[in-house]
Amino acid sequence: MNIKNAQQVVDNWIKDHGVRYFNELTNMAQLTEEVGEVARIIARRYGEQSEKESDKDKDLGEELADVLFVVLCLANQTGVDLQQAFDKRMDKKAKRDHDRHHNNEKLK
Repeated sequence: MNIKNAQQVVDNWIKDHGVRYFNELTNMAQLTEEVGEVARIIARRYGEQSEKESDKDKDLGEELADVLFVVLCLANQTGVDLQQAFDKRMDKKAKRDHDRHHNNEKLK
């Protein structure tokens, strides 16, 4: 599935199950909350903090998917073609950063 298809799947879900999109500010707050859940898992599972017993069953993939869902909602409701924007950004990064990371001594 490409990003354009994913945007359509989310839009269909909203129409079939969600009544309507939350407003943009609510979705921004929701995105922040979801990113926080991802950060909590990463910090405890891969960082230096210990993982609480209640967090051990949390699925990082599901939390990342929650982030993606809200990003797709925001794109849909603000008229952003995320596929086009992503392709443009990747092209820019490929040109701008072609040798940048290969020449970064910190990455060797």
